[in-house]
Amino acid sequence: MQPASIPYFERPLFFFDQARFRRALEEGAKPPLEIFKDAVGAADHQMAERFREGEDVRTLVHERALFVDCLLHYAWHQYDWPEGIALLAVGGYGRGELHPHSDIDLLILTDGGSAAHIVENIERLVAFLWDLGLDIGHSVRSIDHCLELAAEDITVATNLMECRTVVGDARLCGLLTERMAPDHLWPAEAFFAAKSAEQRERHSRQRGTEYNLEPNIKNAPGGLRDIQTIAWVAKRYFRVRTLKQLQGKGFFTEEEFAILQSGEDFLWRVRYGLHLLAGRAEERLLFDYQRQLAKQFGYVDSGTQLAVEQFMHSYYRIVMALRELNDVLLQFLDEAILQRGERQSVTPINERFQLRDNTIEVTQTNVFIEQPSALLEIFVLMAENPEIEGVRASTIRLIREQRHLIDDHFRSDPVNAELFMQLLRSPRGLSAQLTRMTRYGILGRYLPEFGRVTGQMQHDLFHIYTVDAHTLQVVRNMRSFRGPEAWQKFPIAAEILARLRKPELLYIAGLYHDIAKGRGGDHSKLGVVDADAFCRRHHLSSRDRRLVCWLVEKHLLMSFVSQKQDISDPEVVHDFAREVGDREHLDYLYALTVADINATNPELWNSWRASLMRQLYQSTHRALRRGLENPIDREEIIAETRSQASARLLEMGLEDEAINSIWAQMGEDYFVRESADNITWHTAAIHQLHRANLKGDASDTLVLTRNSGQGEHDGATEVFVYTPDRANVFAAVVTGLDMLNLNIHDARLYSSASGYTLDTFYVLDEAGQPLLDEPGKLELIRDTLQEELSLVEDYSKVIQRRTPRRLKMFELASRATLTTEAGDQYSTLEIISADRPGLLARIARIFIAHDLRLHNARISTLGERVEDVFHITDADGEPLQNEAENRELEAAICRELDAHQVKGLAR
Repeated sequence: MQPASIPYFERPLFFFDQARFRRALEEGAKPPLEIFKDAVGAADHQMAERFREGEDVRTLVHERALFVDCLLHYAWHQYDWPEGIALLAVGGYGRGELHPHSDIDLLILTDGGSAAHIVENIERLVAFLWDLGLDIGHSVRSIDHCLELAAEDITVATNLMECRTVVGDARLCGLLTERMAPDHLWPAEAFFAAKSAEQRERHSRQRGTEYNLEPNIKNAPGGLRDIQTIAWVAKRYFRVRTLKQLQGKGFFTEEEFAILQSGEDFLWRVRYGLHLLAGRAEERLLFDYQRQLAKQFGYVDSGTQLAVEQFMHSYYRIVMALRELNDVLLQFLDEAILQRGERQSVTPINERFQLRDNTIEVTQTNVFIEQPSALLEIFVLMAENPEIEGVRASTIRLIREQRHLIDDHFRSDPVNAELFMQLLRSPRGLSAQLTRMTRYGILGRYLPEFGRVTGQMQHDLFHIYTVDAHTLQVVRNMRSFRGPEAWQKFPIAAEILARLRKPELLYIAGLYHDIAKGRGGDHSKLGVVDADAFCRRHHLSSRDRRLVCWLVEKHLLMSFVSQKQDISDPEVVHDFAREVGDREHLDYLYALTVADINATNPELWNSWRASLMRQLYQSTHRALRRGLENPIDREEIIAETRSQASARLLEMGLEDEAINSIWAQMGEDYFVRESADNITWHTAAIHQLHRANLKGDASDTLVLTRNSGQGEHDGATEVFVYTPDRANVFAAVVTGLDMLNLNIHDARLYSSASGYTLDTFYVLDEAGQPLLDEPGKLELIRDTLQEELSLVEDYSKVIQRRTPRRLKMFELASRATLTTEAGDQYSTLEIISADRPGLLARIARIFIAHDLRLHNARISTLGERVEDVFHITDADGEPLQNEAENRELEAAICRELDAHQVKGLAR
């Protein structure tokens, strides 16, 4: 068919020269496919430029759909079609919305008739559209077939609800729409129930939070799909085509409609930019795209926040507002649709509130105006009455409209202070009500300092939640310590919560421990000021106020000591016990630390960290019980440990002479830091190696593996290496373990007088677990390390493994800090650098190059970065005292690590 006989596409397209396009088709100088491709390429380029220049995204989204309508119009008319067939747009395209790489969902609808040439034309049309590069999804169905599928599948029904004719027999779309009406298919009640269930399932796949580190802007809570869910249900119930038609009908207020519109505008702009950056239909706001979009949208780094953090702060605040609105509008629809016509039971609670069935509501609309304290009271009532399942939509609206009443006068009212403390002391429901208060905008107004961190994120892999979401999760974890499951997973925390004098003090510390994030400076110290003000405003005693403020200031202390210091050293434990002071402070700090770690990143808490925390807690408890004026004597530890190990070895058949011969080569540190169980294990194996060598076995290396039992380090797999002390031993071992994808979390290194090194490594697999009941893997560790150690004299291999995508997104300049305290036998080197495979092997080679001896290592991976601590000496075993040389060494370490970071080496 010639273009002259093709009807014009009647709707105006100001950026597309339709006449020129038609002439090109008519002249035939190029194949039609090339002409269409030229049009698509020009339109894509032009619309991308308009987006970058800041044009309204709604205009772009709707014009793109209109442009595709035009293309489909002309593509359709390349073929002859009979009556009784039409090309329909469905889904998002049916709404007239298209982002750069959105799917173009098409339905070829027939009246039930069939002809061979129709099938052939359909195949040719679809092939043409695919060759054109359009991301089409298509189906060919009759009206009856559409209805049959829609009746079975809510997703099909939803897509067909938004169908419209692009080209062809318009009568068919009218017939389909008529037969899709609620009177015939998916009545409002069933449709609402199905879409609500669909949303709950979708939210659960996103971990139920709008605060994911790399959020899905379409499917996460508060995302575009939540807006669409509201629209679908409302349009089906009210029988309208657009939400705008509902203005003035009581479904939403003008403010709510404005929030919907502005929120959708923002998310559309993010999505449009995301598609352009990714070059595909990407819905995940990945780290790299976050940075690029922040720059594109005009955010710039400030003294306290990166541009990307400011951008994501805006994002999280907007999706939180949309989720709040989704809650209230779906609750309204639930009451209007599912509860319509039902007889409702109304039970008075007090003069301000009543229960309508299982949801709470105000008794009159001016309750919050006349008694603003009711804005807190309603949450106290819900916490104290587990039968209350939620809040009526009308009451949620009143809360939202009247929350401005929470001002300085409200906050200084003793009645409100007592209500908030009553909530904190409630036996159940605290975390649920704090979450609800946050979502309704109450908590951030009552605690303005909390409001300032709402939606605030840190651009790293360690903190996977915004500050407010993390804070609420901390309190939720604290409350969970009171449940029966906690006695299995968190036995010490469960025992502590059962006996705490005032659990509410722990919850207050949880609310305030990170309250000063993003202000610059030490947030632990800055947070004390806010915590102190809260305690005074809520009339806590001096004793309780001091405890809360101490917890806020010291909330990182126990985590730091357990993970970065040698907690087998009695001096470390004694210093920590002096800092804690008494059993009460220790209990509160332990519970806060465990709740905090688990709320920072679910992957952080594993059996290894649990064992470190337990060891530090128990050792400190013993030190406090013994009395801080009676520190444990080093010689006493050595004597007790040797006695216990000797008794076990004698039972195993070893003689005193053999035991003492091996032990004579060991320094005191070995008997202070190692348990009697480990010393027994090591000594027996070394004795067997010596006996084997006497019989002619030439092996000089021993590698042992086992999973730790109950005790000091029961959360990891132990790898023990006994081999002649050579420069490359540490590099060989860490490289071998890296090849097996094992992560080292602790390393203890000793040199014997006989020229051997005794090294113990505590390792976990990639999932953060010990290799339990896996003898094959334990044997593989032994074989791999034996092979690596056999090459140690000429060892130069550093593993190169692909760096995971997420880690590549974070360029972190390395920092090295070398300190030597007076009287210390080692120097302490802390290295902070970007995480990647093979990093420890690289550090080991740096030690070799600078002629340093490593005596101990504490390995800590925090998201995309590592914070490792090494105890080192020079080649003569002396600490490094020359300040100028130490600064030069720090700089050299950073240069070496950053050079290899650029080359993509991995940890």
